[in-house]
Amino acid sequence: MKQPNILLILIDDMGWKDLSCYGSDFYETPNLDRLAQEGIRFTDAYAACPVCSPTRASMLTGKYPASIGVTDWIDHGGTIHPARGKLIDVPYLKYLPLHERTVASYLREGGYNTWHVGKWHLGGEAYYPEKHGLDVNIGGCQWGMPYNGYFSPYGIPTLDDGPEGEYLTDRLTDEAIRLIGQKDDRPFFLNLWHYAVHTPIQAKTGDIERFAQKAQAMGLDQIDPFEIGESFPMEHKKHLNVTRRRLQSDPVYAAMVYNLDWNIGRLLQALEAAGEADHTLIVFTSDNGGLATSEGSPTCNAPLSEGKGWMYEGGVREPLIIRWPGVIDAGRVSSEPVTTPDIAPTLLEAAGLGLAGAPVDGVSLMPVLRGEADSDVALKREAIYWHYPHYGNQGGTPGSSMRMGDYKLIEFFETGALELYDLRNDIEEQRNLVLEERDLAMRMHRMLIAWRESVEAKIPLANAAWS
Repeated sequence: MKQPNILLILIDDMGWKDLSCYGSDFYETPNLDRLAQEGIRFTDAYAACPVCSPTRASMLTGKYPASIGVTDWIDHGGTIHPARGKLIDVPYLKYLPLHERTVASYLREGGYNTWHVGKWHLGGEAYYPEKHGLDVNIGGCQWGMPYNGYFSPYGIPTLDDGPEGEYLTDRLTDEAIRLIGQKDDRPFFLNLWHYAVHTPIQAKTGDIERFAQKAQAMGLDQIDPFEIGESFPMEHKKHLNVTRRRLQSDPVYAAMVYNLDWNIGRLLQALEAAGEADHTLIVFTSDNGGLATSEGSPTCNAPLSEGKGWMYEGGVREPLIIRWPGVIDAGRVSSEPVTTPDIAPTLLEAAGLGLAGAPVDGVSLMPVLRGEADSDVALKREAIYWHYPHYGNQGGTPGSSMRMGDYKLIEFFETGALELYDLRNDIEEQRNLVLEERDLAMRMHRMLIAWRESVEAKIPLANAAWS
């Protein structure tokens, strides 16, 4: 089999339930639903971190964020986040190191054209996509969001402004389609990382009106979308309460999702027009959970708990759809627990390339994609791990977690508390089993500690200035 083209689509801040095929009855994603029907949809796929930059570094390298040293989002100004509470946030890299080999660099060595379009957020100019194996960079810079908004002029350093009022998601898709149209006799790797649906929440007027009318027809405009919950879990915010969005009803966010889906449809049409649809492996996923507890809380991840910035399922469980005609049987659904570091080794195996002995934390999903097996035994993995030793802007508190089979353990560093959940029977993470299943909890905790030691994960220290 000849090497496939690879289209890797990463969405920013898209929640697990932000697609119709994942259960949303308000958002509309017909093109992504079609992609799922023509490939495989994973129900238990995870981002490597509940915030963006670490997941992006993980996707490119096949490593856990703690292995790389990028464990928190990279500030636009390159600063490290200060001590904000009872614990001091651990130091972390504000760039993806140049010594880290990326999937793009391997693919380029293997004969691929390598193109990046969209958000990067992995360091300043010295660490741009061109330094990490990508021949073309359109729109990738140190920015974590479109600071000037989604309508031109954008002011993005690596993207020429379009005509006034041009919409960023449309423009980036135009650039991707242009590159596809320029394909030569070599396969391409198109790393399309949209800024959408990150804040600021902005969309086209016509699309907003569509969903304002839909919200009205469904009676959603008559329901208060927010609920005031308990105090934040971290000590320095105990005087504040968590405000959660409890249903999907924001017409502007829905319009952003709808436009994104429309642009995915344009990409699929472009591949078909170029005669490349049957020769292209497409991966679609997100970098962290939907924004549900802060910054306007534009979406709701229910039944998953919380969202971006939290260690609970709403912060890390993601949509993942993969299509590869002739290899992946259409219409499959997998409950295999998979994670961001798995993407790089999967793409390299699909391309017939090895890792040249480079250490990775992920495993290739090709046995699952080919339908050879659908269990962790086949993937030779006992557990999946997370480490986020930082205070999330959205309300999460420093901790580590792991999933082994159906069970998930979370350790919170401020209190030392452990929480254990049976995700198969309690996807909402409402019943802590740590006392009922103490032996299992202690076994998993030992595994979590051993894993942290193996990747040299940093643990936050007490803040002497805290009182």
